[in-house]
Amino acid sequence: MTDLADWVNGARPRTLVASVAPVVVGTAAAGRASLWRTLAVLAVGLGLQIGVNFANDYQDGMRGVDTDERQGPPRLTSSGSASPRAVLVAALVSIAVAAVAGLALAVATTLWLIPIGAAAMLALWLYSGGPRPYGSLGLGEVMVFVFFGLMATVGTAYVQAERIPAAAWWSATALGFLAVAILEANNLRDISTDGAAGKRTLAVRLGDRRARALYRALVAAAFATIVLGVAIGIADAGYGLSQWALLALAAWPLAIGPVDAVGSAEGRALVPVLVGTAQLQLAFGALLALGLWLATSAAT
Repeated sequence: MTDLADWVNGARPRTLVASVAPVVVGTAAAGRASLWRTLAVLAVGLGLQIGVNFANDYQDGMRGVDTDERQGPPRLTSSGSASPRAVLVAALVSIAVAAVAGLALAVATTLWLIPIGAAAMLALWLYSGGPRPYGSLGLGEVMVFVFFGLMATVGTAYVQAERIPAAAWWSATALGFLAVAILEANNLRDISTDGAAGKRTLAVRLGDRRARALYRALVAAAFATIVLGVAIGIADAGYGLSQWALLALAAWPLAIGPVDAVGSAEGRALVPVLVGTAQLQLAFGALLALGLWLATSAAT
């Protein structure tokens, strides 16, 4: 019988920072905050991410991708902890929560959010569903960068202020790189079992050595984006970031452990890399949000 702990683990709480950090940073970039809009955006982000996690659990379980050799935590469907139908219902309920919250935001701001939200839901479902899931085509990283980096951060800034400042784009890009790094750590851990099951993620296509190099490049790119944004901001404040955004660089010590570990860790030993990357994104996002808030305060 499935207990609450099974469902919580199935939602993959360690990775949910990928939905929280963009909301915090996007709100700071907007320079203003509405409590109900903040909560609604969180509901959208968390609902979509939890929904895609359950959908991936269901789809991979039904396709036979998740086996006993899988290095990550047990999945609900493949382990038999929950019926496939129950996992599918959990996915649909999570997505429905996101849809309701998104509809409220659309009514309050612009109805253009409705087709954008619908496209996001379809894209997230097709990540592991449909006749040719693009997560198996090596395109999952693109989806994560767009939806958990750009759209999540920029979208939050828009619904808060109904405009999109340059800081939101720079911040979204940096957070997108870290969100992709979380996915890459996950796929690197599962590279052998995914390959054997025919799930050709980007990590499988690149091969072990180049997938590890990509992870390091993604982490470095997040920090480099902030530095570049500040450099452009010094030249033209309207197109870059305030120097306060450099506070995000203080998160670098948290990157050292995962970056070092990804050099040699194998299988289950890569689990701490995923957790460490999520913690890095949380700290990076919090410090960046603080910097953006201080920049706004200094300008008023």
